[in-house]
Order: sequence, then structure tokens, then C-alpha cells
Amino acid sequence: MTILYIIIAIVAIALFWLIGTYNGFIKLRTRAEEAWADIDVQLKRRYDLIPNLIETVKGYAAHEQGTLDAVTQARAAATQMHVDVGDMTPEAMAAMAGAEASLTQSLGKLLAISENYPDLKANTNFLELQRELSDTENKIQAARRFYNANVRDLNIKTEMFPSNVVAGMFSFVKKDFFDLEDAPEERENVKVEF
Repeated sequence: MTILYIIIAIVAIALFWLIGTYNGFIKLRTRAEEAWADIDVQLKRRYDLIPNLIETVKGYAAHEQGTLDAVTQARAAATQMHVDVGDMTPEAMAAMAGAEASLTQSLGKLLAISENYPDLKANTNFLELQRELSDTENKIQAARRFYNANVRDLNIKTEMFPSNVVAGMFSFVKKDFFDLEDAPEERENVKVEF
């Protein structure tokens, strides 16, 4: 009779561990998806601010059309990239990261132009747009860090024994980190020449 109780206790403990581990995976996956949604929201805000910033700069720096066109094209490319949280492939993540890196670089050039136009630097609309864009960039970085931290936790649990057994049983898979491509030109200061 005591052996039966021991077997029941072992089965109950294993069952509770299995349920706890499964729920832990659900929690981590949901946090990663929530973090991805936060990145999407901030990127959308960024995309909405860019046309207003371009229009403000156009009024002061009409002959900077090449830079303005580059920002417009980079924004268009970035807005076309959408990675579905349920179907994140390494290729899709790399394509999105590349488009975002290109947009960040062209925005840096656009903001550097303002240094050569004192009236533009003093324009209230420009200053407000620049402040909002800077705030949005900071929120994007924070959202990326939050997403990557949640992905790290999910990936660790997916690979560690014995939770990797549960991950395999219920098809929990590792997710890719969201890293902007590290191009050498991104580490250099933006140069604007006239």
C-alpha cells in the first residue's frame, strides 16, 4: 500500500512539474510576443514622424533633395518589412534589421543637415519633431532590449535540461534576437558635405 502512495506521489510531482514547466514556456513566449508588439508600436510611431520631419527640412534645405529622397526610400523599405510574431524566421528578422539599420543611418544624415541651417535648428516644429524622434528612438532601443531579454530567457529554458524535454514535447522553439545589422559605416560619425 505504501508503494502505491509513493508511486502516486511521484506521478503527482512529475505532473505538477510538467504543468509548471509548460506554463512557464507559455509565459515566456507571451512575454516575447508582447515585447515584439512594443517594438512594432514604436516603429510605427517612428514611421509616422518621418514625413513631418522631412517636410519641415524641405522648407529650409530644398537643395538637400538627395538626402531627403534617401530617407523617404529607407522609410518606405522599412514599412514594407513586417515580421509576424508567429512566424519569425531568421531571414525575415535579418531583412527587417537591415531595413531598420538603413533607415537609422539615413535619419542620422537628415538630422546632421540641420547643423548647417541655423533657422531650421531654431524652428519650433523641427525641434519638437526632432525631440519626438529622439524619444521614439530611445523607446525602440528599450523595446528591443526588453524583447531580446525575453527571447534570451525563452531560449535558455528551451535548451536547458530537463525543460528542453517539455519544449520538445510541446513544440516550443527558440526565437531569434532582434539585432540591427552591424555595418561598419554605422559606427562612423555622419558626414554631411556641401
